[in-house]
Amino acid sequence: MSFVGILVVVGAVLGGFVMAGGNPMLLWQPAEFVVILGAAAGSLLVSTPISLLKKIFSSSLQAMKGGGISKAQYFELLSLLYELFQTAKKDGILGLEAHVEEPFSSAIFTKYPSFLKNHEAVNFLADTLKVIIAGGVPPFELEALMDTDLDTHHEEGNKVPNVLTKIGDAMPGLGIVAAVLGIVITMQAIDGPPEEIGHHVAAALVGTFLGVLGAYGFIQPIAGIIESMLANEGRYIAVIKAGVIAFAKDVPPLIAVEFARRSIYSEVRPSFKELETALRGGK
Repeated sequence: MSFVGILVVVGAVLGGFVMAGGNPMLLWQPAEFVVILGAAAGSLLVSTPISLLKKIFSSSLQAMKGGGISKAQYFELLSLLYELFQTAKKDGILGLEAHVEEPFSSAIFTKYPSFLKNHEAVNFLADTLKVIIAGGVPPFELEALMDTDLDTHHEEGNKVPNVLTKIGDAMPGLGIVAAVLGIVITMQAIDGPPEEIGHHVAAALVGTFLGVLGAYGFIQPIAGIIESMLANEGRYIAVIKAGVIAFAKDVPPLIAVEFARRSIYSEVRPSFKELETALRGGK
């Protein structure tokens, strides 16, 4: 839908311009594109470290592809938590040690491929279970530890949309820069024919148009999509936290998983009956 939305933005703007009698070729001003996009890219390079630039690039591509955490992925997560908790109940907490030390070769974790693709979630769950296995940490202290991890994850992730938002905020200003340069060129040709002066003024105004459209039609929406993606990823990890905290309080595995289920957003949350049927051997 992100790609469709961009097509709608471009189609509506160009369509309205043509309906009003405008020639779309008048909007093709390569010099204005060079000034605005080049200045935006340069300011991004000045203000952003390489590691964050890579995240911005990958996050923007992911935003264009779309996607999110599906109900099936949450089913898989809840099933994994249930199997881990059942194993700990049956074999003792030390029965989890081999699995959390090498989750990517674990007989339990490898049953759930979509979970293993989320490396941050894998590390979060495995590291927390290692703390429980080590012992000596009461549930409320464990919860504080997990909250610290979640806060760090949230702060680190929000760097990407924050940078994009700042670049988006700067785009109208860069459009004005391009427009001013166009006016300078216009003043140089002030004694020329009216057609030439009109062409230069139109080119200058296109710079303002491109800056505003780039900010509010493209960059700001992409930053919003990335923020939504981060919220979904944060919720996925928060679901893990809810289940593990309940497990640390020594509640039965099914009830611990129920704590996790209640933390899922309603639009992708399995019902209690669906989950119980799946965990007790149904499909």
